[in-house]
Amino acid sequence: MTIREGFEKARSYYESVGDAEMVEFFTKRLEQVEKKNSAERKPTQKQVENAGFKADIISYMESGVLYTCADIVKGVPSIVAASLTAQRVAQMLRQLAEEGKVVKTEEKRKTFYSLA
Repeated sequence: MTIREGFEKARSYYESVGDAEMVEFFTKRLEQVEKKNSAERKPTQKQVENAGFKADIISYMESGVLYTCADIVKGVPSIVAASLTAQRVAQMLRQLAEEGKVVKTEEKRKTFYSLA
């Protein structure tokens, strides 16, 4: 059960009992939960760092060439200097594919990436 569900359940209970003061209390609490959930958040330090690496990956890749994750890990200078793991680079490549900047293809159970 989420906080929202709990507050909604409590508010509906107090509505059925006829306690207007508690209904108002839970209505305000629901508004606070909504405000907190809709607040805009700054990206984390890792997200900012990954954005730079993603830009480096895009600039490294050439049109029409297929790359494996290992090719990116060994070939992009900033990734080599930072000693990033293949898992982290694979995650960034997956995000780039979701953004439509990179195309992901699989051949014989091996994943390749190319510029979109």
